Amino acid sequence: MAPSPKEFIEAALVAATTPYALSYTDSKQKWVILRHLLSLLQEFPGFKPSTGRFMHNDGTEVNLLRATGCVHVANSTTPTIPLVIWLHENYPQKAPLVFVSLRPMTPIHRHHPFVDNTTGATSPPYILTWKYPPCNLSELLRNLVQLFSIDHPFSYTLTTPACLTHPWLVSTKEALDRLVGMLHYDMVALRASTSDEIEKLSLLQEELKRRDRFITSMVAELGEERMRLEERVKNWAEETDRVENWLRVNDGRSIIMDLNAGDVEIEDAFEMDDTSRARLESSAADLAIEEVMYKLDKALEHEAVSFDSYIKQVRSLARQQFFHRCNEMASTSSPTSV
Repeated sequence: MAPSPKEFIEAALVAATTPYALSYTDSKQKWVILRHLLSLLQEFPGFKPSTGRFMHNDGTEVNLLRATGCVHVANSTTPTIPLVIWLHENYPQKAPLVFVSLRPMTPIHRHHPFVDNTTGATSPPYILTWKYPPCNLSELLRNLVQLFSIDHPFSYTLTTPACLTHPWLVSTKEALDRLVGMLHYDMVALRASTSDEIEKLSLLQEELKRRDRFITSMVAELGEERMRLEERVKNWAEETDRVENWLRVNDGRSIIMDLNAGDVEIEDAFEMDDTSRARLESSAADLAIEEVMYKLDKALEHEAVSFDSYIKQVRSLARQQFFHRCNEMASTSSPTSV
């Protein structure tokens, strides 16, 4: 015959010499654990007591009592919630460790404010603000039932029971649970919108960096263009100075007045040596011969001259043009001054 829950708990707490002895050492602590567990099992008969090894986050392993069962919340259409309540080795001074058992077919939704969707660890305000003696296992489980009836761990749909619609009809702890839940979801929404805003700002930052690189390159090009223009202005200023000095030395104003009056030829306004004059004469003769040969072509086209006469004239003119061009090239290769 299987022992009753009370007999099982008493036997587990008394067995202190076996390898599976529990990690509760104080007799007063064991009495509180027995009383709280029996109260829990009496109010929630679906839970069963057992023992097991529990590993803390720091790697420490302890033998603890636990209560395992399912709670029904909201309505018949929502799935039951399997819970494992471990009694800490320092219970009741330390809050119990509550876990929602993970189910592959019904995963915990990732935004639940009180249940971690990867481990099932449950941390409602009741546990976070745990203080003995007012806090106990039965009230904790009642709080979880109330909490999960509003925000089910396997469903992302929030519900508001009729008994909670008026603020005067809820307790302080229930109001705190609702407030923490609403703040959590507000933070989730704010985090999502902030993430979107950050992504948009990152894209805008990249675009601004691209524009900055483009504008920087344009400014650099404009700076180089400005330097080139300043260099050209400098060169023009130097050329202007040279022309003004030349006009000042050669009395440029009187020369211009004489040219306007027609008293002197245009060539007389410039100083030319023999080489420059010879080159100018050869170039003029070359252009004159070119013009004569063009007129002969037109005359032959209109049959104004015979072909034999045309050939003789072109040969003679071409010979003269050849010598004029040779003289022009020879004078160009030698240094001249104007």
